[in-house]
Amino acid sequence: MKICIVGAGAIGGFIGARLAASNRNDVSALARGSTLDALRAQGWRLRMGDALVGGPARASDRAADLGVQDVVVIAVKGQSLGEVAPGIAPLLGPQTTVLPAMNGVPWWFGAGVPAVGEAPLDSVDPGGRIAEAIPLHHVVGCVVHASTFVAEPGLVQHKMGQGLIIGEPAGGLSERVQALGARLREAGFDTTESVNVRYDIWYKLWGNLTMNPVSALTGATIDRVMADPLVLAFCSEAMREAAHIGERIGCEIAQTPEDRHQVTRKLGAFKTSMLQDVEAGRTIELDAIVGAVHELGQRVGVPTPSIAALLGLTRLFARARGLYPA
Repeated sequence: MKICIVGAGAIGGFIGARLAASNRNDVSALARGSTLDALRAQGWRLRMGDALVGGPARASDRAADLGVQDVVVIAVKGQSLGEVAPGIAPLLGPQTTVLPAMNGVPWWFGAGVPAVGEAPLDSVDPGGRIAEAIPLHHVVGCVVHASTFVAEPGLVQHKMGQGLIIGEPAGGLSERVQALGARLREAGFDTTESVNVRYDIWYKLWGNLTMNPVSALTGATIDRVMADPLVLAFCSEAMREAAHIGERIGCEIAQTPEDRHQVTRKLGAFKTSMLQDVEAGRTIELDAIVGAVHELGQRVGVPTPSIAALLGLTRLFARARGLYPA
């Protein structure tokens, strides 16, 4: 199977290396800079405990060099996808599956949901540029449950988890999802084929919505956020707002925020991806994680004062540091 990873960073490198190590896939990478140089020189590399796994990589900064793929895994940051998406056309044939392994609300999330409307979400796809470049029929939704980081260009360090949830945007269980799930399991992923991947995306976001920006704003690890009763109460209120939005878009969550906090506490002294980006001076994924939820609330008529405050504060914080566009 020909598989191309677009964005061979922490998650893309993790997925690419596991697939390459299975020796059943031709795994290429669309990359640039020092990551491209490292892939060309040393191939896919993933450190899991004391083991180094991976395999050869065909890598280029031009999609035309790699050609049409069976599967394209998109693992860039959400704020970069608008720039990247038009350039992946040479990777897409009529039967190519596109698997966005990304945080937050994806550009296709509102498709087919009457309450959201037909217009693209401005927060994640202004002007519909991504939807035009990657037609919905190519897409299989994906949720990643894993923690990894880039130790050096081209070398990914695994911390915990190897779960992938995949499913059709419209729901149900298709042959292509089952076939892709089997291929991912062969590569060692804990793969679940979901009949409602939109719910799975929303459920993961329900926790990330507050923990990511609050940790970025404060510099605190998750255990310290959990230990502050005033901050935790604010997070709970924002989560209740998001749960009301979920009820309007077919993603009703049965848990309470307090139930979810018990799960989050198990992470301990954990740095969220947004906090890691702030510390590294990288732009943050604010629109996909918070902005899109705020926009969805406006579209379906759910007041979101806590989410709005969180969005405004984090946006101002990031703009003052050059980590979010002015």
